[in-house]
Amino acid sequence: MSVTAVTGSASGIGAAVCQQLREAGHTVIGIDRQQAEVVADLSTPQGRNDAVAKVLELSGGKLDGLVCCAGLGVTAPSASLVTSVNYFGSTELIEQLHPALAQGTNPAITVIGSVAASQMAAQPHPMTELMLSNDEEAARKAADEADGPHIAYAASKYALTVHCRRLAVKTGSTGVRLNIVAPGAVETPLHEASKNDPRFGEAVKNFVAPIGRNGEPSEIADAVSFLQSKQASFVHGSILFVDGGMDSMMRNGGF
Repeated sequence: MSVTAVTGSASGIGAAVCQQLREAGHTVIGIDRQQAEVVADLSTPQGRNDAVAKVLELSGGKLDGLVCCAGLGVTAPSASLVTSVNYFGSTELIEQLHPALAQGTNPAITVIGSVAASQMAAQPHPMTELMLSNDEEAARKAADEADGPHIAYAASKYALTVHCRRLAVKTGSTGVRLNIVAPGAVETPLHEASKNDPRFGEAVKNFVAPIGRNGEPSEIADAVSFLQSKQASFVHGSILFVDGGMDSMMRNGGF
């Protein structure tokens, strides 16, 4: 069976993804700050390098899958930390682990984006271009100067989505599929912290999908499991909204 690395594996969506893959018989290399096969801090370049080195050691230099779930929300200690984890914590691992994935069997990458990325589509915050230009220092500075961590969250997820869509054009020729899952509100520890936040809690609680409830981590994991499977062999460079209709509610003008 396949060998898949999963970031943010200790809780929430990442934990649900790991559970599903393991139950299907796959080998999973979890990456997180605690309770994982690879303990690493993806907020720093050194932490990312350490994570990659350990994953390559455990996998023997060959991977069949990578799922990037690690992310921070509006309750993070700083907006700059959000950009480092949400954007660079995924893009750098994808870049460094691509050679190992290119040697895998039916290799695929799935990245957890967010329906919040749509907020930036019409007029992206300047920090998005800094992220896309791989200028982490400048992006962090711009994030801390922005009007709140919610801006950094949306911008980081938008930049990540744009990066992956662009990269998919290149990775297709190497046989590595790359897709994005864009969840809405999901009942995770991260979302629970947001609901309890004195600044954003009320808005988070009132932002309900048309389907009338928040999602469960297993429902996002279902989508990830599909995208990582042979059943999705012709799905590449796509954004799959698993959001209970939130994107349709916010952007109902078509494509």
